[in-house]
Amino acid sequence: MPGKMVDFPSNGGTTQGYLATPTSGKGPGVLVIQEWWGLVPHIKRVADRFAAEGFSALAPDMYHGKTADEPDGAGKLFMALNIAQAEKDLRGAARYLAQQSSTAKLGAVGFCMGGQLALFAGTVNPNVGAVVDFYGVHPNVKPDYSKLSGPVLGLFAEKDGSVTPQTARDVDAAIKKAGKQSEIHIYPNVDHAFFNEDNKGAYNKAAADDAWRRTITFFRQNLK
Repeated sequence: MPGKMVDFPSNGGTTQGYLATPTSGKGPGVLVIQEWWGLVPHIKRVADRFAAEGFSALAPDMYHGKTADEPDGAGKLFMALNIAQAEKDLRGAARYLAQQSSTAKLGAVGFCMGGQLALFAGTVNPNVGAVVDFYGVHPNVKPDYSKLSGPVLGLFAEKDGSVTPQTARDVDAAIKKAGKQSEIHIYPNVDHAFFNEDNKGAYNKAAADDAWRRTITFFRQNLK
């Protein structure tokens, strides 16, 4: 069953998001955070896939209605992201999702920009108890890893020029240095955005399928 657009309170206003819920009605809640393109069909399909696996998934619209279909436009939206507003949107999304969740702890997963925002969400929302970061990057988002309240799974690409394997290892080391749990997996011979089936140049089915399996297993283990 596909999801639907919903409104949730955010800092005195409202923000939209895409909510997908399992046929059982409620499952463990997972925030699904967009790439730099915006809340595009790919991200909605990811939320639907979570619902099919028994999770309640909410993808907040971090760009408030704007999307991009080419890199220049996406780059402008990415750099224009208001981090203070993003923090409020993530808090509002987490509060809303908690009402749809069968577990007290929520998960957060994000891709590209969203991977970094998922880490950020895990540091500003104590009820986010597990984070999956797919090749996360945003120069203006600086999570305080000491505030994480659960483990992190990082999924990265060997050929990624923007989030290099060394960057991935540095993030892993910084999380561990802060006294938190982290594990990373770097997929050989694939590039940034290997999970996005709409990105024909980067998508790699074998890596994407393995990453999905790891993600579902990780959330099932950590969202109780």
